[in-house]
Amino acid sequence: MRLAEIFERAIGRDAPLSFTAFDGSRAGDADAPARVVVRSPLAMSHLASAPGELGLARAYVSGSLDIDGDMYTALASMSAATLEGIPVKLRLEMAARLGAYRLWWPTSPPAVESRLHGRRHSKARDQEAITHHYDVSNRFYQWVLGPSMTYTCAVYPEAEASLEEAQWTKHDLVARKLGLREGMRLLDVGCGWGGMVMHAARHYGVRALGVTLSRKQAEWGQKAIAEAGLTELAEVRHLDYRDVAETGFDAVSSIGLTEHIGKAQLAEYFRSLHALLRPGGRLLNHCITRPDNSQPSKVGGFLNRYVFPDGELESPGHLVSAMHDNGFEVRHEENLREHYASTLQAWCANLDTHWDEAVREVGTARARVWRLYMAGSRLGFERNTVQLHQILGVRLYGTTSGMPLRPTW
Repeated sequence: MRLAEIFERAIGRDAPLSFTAFDGSRAGDADAPARVVVRSPLAMSHLASAPGELGLARAYVSGSLDIDGDMYTALASMSAATLEGIPVKLRLEMAARLGAYRLWWPTSPPAVESRLHGRRHSKARDQEAITHHYDVSNRFYQWVLGPSMTYTCAVYPEAEASLEEAQWTKHDLVARKLGLREGMRLLDVGCGWGGMVMHAARHYGVRALGVTLSRKQAEWGQKAIAEAGLTELAEVRHLDYRDVAETGFDAVSSIGLTEHIGKAQLAEYFRSLHALLRPGGRLLNHCITRPDNSQPSKVGGFLNRYVFPDGELESPGHLVSAMHDNGFEVRHEENLREHYASTLQAWCANLDTHWDEAVREVGTARARVWRLYMAGSRLGFERNTVQLHQILGVRLYGTTSGMPLRPTW
């Protein structure tokens, strides 16, 4: 059996894809909108040593396997079942072919793969995980995220809205859910490049503090705050949220941080945010979730090794319970799953537009990681394998919530 046919069997014979390999072989649908190109026998070694999703990812990131055409279209064409593992018989055939090329697995993974050290979710290891993903290059993120420099799900007021309009709408929705008013104090944990902090200061006159474990994010955010003339109201610090010394905040926003906390640490996470709020203060928790409790929390495979090391996703019900059990009264919840699919579509388009610059800035392997993960994530939100939930809670003042009788946002 020739190489193109082996990869067709590994990915799925019914996939509307074409396959070509360096040995001249071809397989699949010649008129397919996307083509899998096997450029080196190393692709087979990666697939044999880590069957399924991780092996295919390593082959693509290393450049031994390529995708000609739109990445999203290619991933949408692949069978989810075949990506879970390669049959033993097919692995043996791969081994025989590898022997002919004098290659043996395991193959060393690409250098951009994460290898963390120390106790899971300790402060030092969390710092290492955040550095791996967020301290890539501020310039690279500007090309991908656009002017808002916001790396979380946007909220599209209508399907035709631009990414910038949708990110502004997201920040404003958070502000209105928190009931922000002039003179209030906001803490934004996991603040990224400071988008929520600046929005609250600029549009609501709020004194806003953002904290992030990414040094590059903090440096960029402080510079942006100064250029916007908001230094009297806004600040971004390179700081773990567990080390915030101030208390008595009127509101806390957590936008895209909970995924990095870990299930075992959720109780302490919500207790600590509760303690930072004044009575009557609100928390808006915005994070990616699993649709149910049937899957393990820990992110595995490609995402854990290359994108979000130590990431963990909980179900919305588990998060609501954790908030309730640790001081909060939950007042509102909504799923923005479709909005994240649209956000990722826009980010993918931005990366494609700036592909050559991105490769020069961060290298081919890392640019390939982002191309693969964002297209795959878009597919995940569309197919409901992941969701995005905003959960609003309040620290009661006695039995008084201070909430309006009906939502005002």
